[in-house]
Amino acid sequence: MSDVSAALGVRLYPDLVEPGGLAPALARTATAHRLDVGQVSAPEQGRSRFTCAELTSGRGVVCVSLGAQARYFMIDLRIDGEVQARGDATDLLQVAQVADAWRAGATVAELTARFPFMEQMKRHPVAQAG
Repeated sequence: MSDVSAALGVRLYPDLVEPGGLAPALARTATAHRLDVGQVSAPEQGRSRFTCAELTSGRGVVCVSLGAQARYFMIDLRIDGEVQARGDATDLLQVAQVADAWRAGATVAELTARFPFMEQMKRHPVAQAG
């Protein structure tokens, strides 16, 4: 069994093995559907090079990782390192569509309305000592 097959779990993600993991499969999906997801990267070493992807834009980063016990794609939308929205998609095309909408200027509220599997993270203001 190849490194990529072992890392991905062929039973859950057989479609990600041939392209070499999540990041190349996501880039391929975006290209096939003419979606602009920006620069797609993955960690350089370890199992996560097959199971994680980051889509970087001037607006922030869309981080994607794989579910371990069931097939789903965990999405975090981060701005300046803080998670603004989070969700679990069941289809790689949905992940690419979220990233494309974000890069096209959709707000977090618009994303959560368009993609019901995405949820805006609640912010709790910190009381100022004073």
